[in-house]
Amino acid sequence: MIQKYFNQKKRKQINGPTAAVIRYDEETGKSPTVVAQGTGYVAQKIIELAKQHNVHIQEDPLLVQNLLNLDLGDSIPPQLYAVIAEILILIEEIEKNY
Repeated sequence: MIQKYFNQKKRKQINGPTAAVIRYDEETGKSPTVVAQGTGYVAQKIIELAKQHNVHIQEDPLLVQNLLNLDLGDSIPPQLYAVIAEILILIEEIEKNY
């Protein structure tokens, strides 16, 4: 797990945006998996597609950096469960209110 502290805004200006997509299937109960990821142009396209399809977007630079270190199809490591659980709860609350 990456635990770095540096200027995230400066990094985004230099490298462009970063994005990672996770999928969680509540019915199977398996841990969430990374299904897409990218930086720069690829990340822009991921973000655009998410917005077009009303997919909730959570901005967390450290989490994204950790997810970018995983291979596609990899399960989320236990160290990130708490953060992912918070995001899933937030999404569930948003969906209930709309």
